[in-house]
Amino acid sequence: MTDTRKSHGAARLRAVPTGSVASGRLRYRSIHGHKHAFRMAGNGSAVVLIHGIGDSSKTWASILPGLARHHRVIAPDLLGHGSSDKPRHDYSVGGYANGVRDLLSVLGVDRATVIGHSLGGAVAMQFAYQYPERTERLVLVATGGVGRHVTPLLRFASLPGTELLMAALTLPGLRGQVGMAVKMLQKMGTRIGADAPELMRVLDEALPDPRGRRAFVTTLRCAVDWRGQMGTLMDRTYLAQGMPTMLVWGDQDPILPARHAGLAHVAMPGSRLEIFPHTGHFPFHTDPRRFLELVLEFIDGTEPAGFSPEQWRQLLRNRKTSVRPPVRRPAAPPVLHAA
Repeated sequence: MTDTRKSHGAARLRAVPTGSVASGRLRYRSIHGHKHAFRMAGNGSAVVLIHGIGDSSKTWASILPGLARHHRVIAPDLLGHGSSDKPRHDYSVGGYANGVRDLLSVLGVDRATVIGHSLGGAVAMQFAYQYPERTERLVLVATGGVGRHVTPLLRFASLPGTELLMAALTLPGLRGQVGMAVKMLQKMGTRIGADAPELMRVLDEALPDPRGRRAFVTTLRCAVDWRGQMGTLMDRTYLAQGMPTMLVWGDQDPILPARHAGLAHVAMPGSRLEIFPHTGHFPFHTDPRRFLELVLEFIDGTEPAGFSPEQWRQLLRNRKTSVRPPVRRPAAPPVLHAA
């Protein structure tokens, strides 16, 4: 990033005093007979924030006010998560992409920049694949759907009997022992220990409600088995030509390794890669100011993707079809930052 672009982004952040914009109260819409919870704040071009597995829209609290200063921000609780209903349902990545589409349609939002974290990154990619005409840009944060590798904890959680174990973890005595184990992992300086408080927060959201536990396990088994991530979107990344895309990753991510960032960066034409040093799976929690600055600068510095049905057909017919890369303002090649 040039000094000019850095100073521009910093100036925008200085213009956002703490508490100047509400973080977005929970709202509800009934879609297909199910209650969908979401947060919405601000005005301007739309930005959608999609959380990861077991999480909720609350995970974006540190950056939503700053984004809402300049954009209309929509942060859903995916079905089966947070305050949304938790029915027996299609919890696949494709199903979630459809749910995001339906929510945006109900809210009258035709196009948006889509930001997704972890599972939400895979949902964002799937949304752009299914609905390219509705996607202006992609920001993928420690995204799933790149390689097979995933933390052994999630592989274990996909095994039969997981719901019973998760129910046992709600017992006060056992929950206390898990807390002690988390503190030990932190003191040992392990990668999983660095993210352990965040992971425990996610589990504390999903564990208490039996329906939430069932939805968590069902969602996980749609994406992960004992061997790792079951699916990949890498065979369709050539379709990202012309789609402004930024990848954000922590170099110490214990859930989805940072090498996935390099794989996705190479596979997605014209993408930009930002690495957060000494950071785990939640870079927007570790350094929310830098994350917000990057997102605002990325949106300002790129033109929204266009969509041509004929161009889409040609890409599908011939993967080597050349497409003009997205225009940046000011012009600059994709960059890699490690600090």
